Amino acid sequence: MSLQDTKILVIGAGIGGLTVARALALRGADVTVLEQAPEITEVGAGLQVSPNGAVVLRALGLEAALSARALEAQAVSLRDYGGAPVVRIDLTQLDMRGYYFVHRADLIDILADGARDAGARLRLLQKVVGVTPGDRPRVDLANGASLTADLVIGADGLKSTARAALNGAAAPFFTRQIAWRAVVPDDGASPLEAQVFMGPHRHLVSYPLRDGRQRNIVAVQERAAWAAESWSQEDDPMALRAAFGDFCPEVQDFLGRIEKVHLWGLFRHPVAEAWHGGGVALMGDAAHPTLPFMAQGACMALEDAWVLADELDGTDTLDALLARYQSRRRDRTQRIVNAANGNAWKYHLSFGPLRWAAHTAMRLGGTLAPEKMARQFDWIYAHDVTHPPDIG
Repeated sequence: MSLQDTKILVIGAGIGGLTVARALALRGADVTVLEQAPEITEVGAGLQVSPNGAVVLRALGLEAALSARALEAQAVSLRDYGGAPVVRIDLTQLDMRGYYFVHRADLIDILADGARDAGARLRLLQKVVGVTPGDRPRVDLANGASLTADLVIGADGLKSTARAALNGAAAPFFTRQIAWRAVVPDDGASPLEAQVFMGPHRHLVSYPLRDGRQRNIVAVQERAAWAAESWSQEDDPMALRAAFGDFCPEVQDFLGRIEKVHLWGLFRHPVAEAWHGGGVALMGDAAHPTLPFMAQGACMALEDAWVLADELDGTDTLDALLARYQSRRRDRTQRIVNAANGNAWKYHLSFGPLRWAAHTAMRLGGTLAPEKMARQFDWIYAHDVTHPPDIG
């Protein structure tokens, strides 16, 4: 298969869709991105791009643009909900450089410009209502039009039409956890670290954005009641303040600045069984939705984009190339999904003696073996999809 002038439709102008559009267009493909929104934008929120994601942006020539609009993180600081330090993980100890805090809208701007500069076309107001795999896969739009291509890439997120075409309807279940997110003003003097405040049945993550003039807040609470799985549902800031009212004064200061907050329910989704078929391929959340407890959703989409473009730039049949893409990605993404699924309880310990013992063990680890604490996630952060290891 040659990518030169291969017609590719990408559904979704999110992080994964825009990245794969640039990666494929740079290799000569004829790429069109279909986005249902009236503009390429993102609701206000921050995200973390760890070195395994930054290396993809570097390889695509976009890291300089990212660095200009992001903050390079120095540490992750875990603290008890009363404010006492537990452990500080020094990110400068990582083998691979480039751990960034960035506003999601800024990253989308960088990727959209990068896709256009590479020659990809971005079409707005294109709501996809159906995907039909086949020799010439078809995409049906809400306006009645139908489009065909050599390849259709579903980068259309949690409620992916492309995923449903290959795997049937998904069956996610509520994790009994809800999350609030907000961005608040900051004074520009905050340390370049992610702070995690851990309390009974709850935790809150905060880090600076945009030259430290803003601060991202994500707060998670265990709750039996169901909440809608939406990134756009607003909530009363007082509800968040009440839920975290017993946290330390520093958290109260963060929460006191919130004027607008969004709420969503956290659902666990299975990793898709079929990532490709009939000229349709899945990537990002369409293939492997993950909970936010490893901060890897964006980076997994970046990794997928590189690997998919890399495999498609081969000489085998389309099916064989897509099979290799799935083979390179499925085990890794499943491991990260599993790690995220199991991570929340570590932050939410409610039995006092157990929480004390766990925090004491982390303090000792940070004091006696700080490098080991930083390197425990090398399997995530030191993974470089742009230079895969030789096999055989």
